[in-house]
Amino acid sequence: MRLMHVDASPKRQLSNSKMLSAYFVETLKKRIPGLTVDYLDLSVETPPHVSGDFAKATYTPAAERTDAMKKTLEYSDQLCARVLMSDLLVFAMPMYNFSMPSSFKAFIDNLVRTNLTYNFHEDGTTTGNLTRQKTLFITARGADLRPGLSPWSHMDALTPALKSPFAFLGVENPWFVDAQPLQFSDQVAREEALKRARSELDAVAQEWVASIARLQ
Repeated sequence: MRLMHVDASPKRQLSNSKMLSAYFVETLKKRIPGLTVDYLDLSVETPPHVSGDFAKATYTPAAERTDAMKKTLEYSDQLCARVLMSDLLVFAMPMYNFSMPSSFKAFIDNLVRTNLTYNFHEDGTTTGNLTRQKTLFITARGADLRPGLSPWSHMDALTPALKSPFAFLGVENPWFVDAQPLQFSDQVAREEALKRARSELDAVAQEWVASIARLQ
């Protein structure tokens, strides 16, 4: 069993999203014998942003790509391979201005690849290739954006921005655990938010472990 663990916060040991993702991964390691973890910290290894050369190389048939094109796509090719060979995907990030950090957007842009992570068919339809991966998004949010509890809940651009591209890639029902409010709240509210998030992560871990056990 292989898990890919991706963090997108630059705060290192001060990051709530990193702390929560580490908690979840350690929980799974204790409960899934032989679990292999492939870790990627986007604040250390930030994906290259899409360029004109990247776009041209992507839409050039593989057999016709020049050496320069292959070099341009090298990081993306390797990233796609790492994700595709994983069984479990854990993505953690802070919310920046109601959406994702630019490093994770670059991650997505390198991951959405024709004939690698999705297929484009002659009739114009597409099918994603990440249909078997269990996928969890862990987010840390300064404000409380839960519907009905915040006047800013309608401004959550992060959740749909994560759901849409991954649904295109075949992830139909990802799990979400959102720790909120953390920045714009008092200490008691922050502690309750983290406690609530850990409880939700425990529930996801239990569900994943049970599902994996049924398949074995």
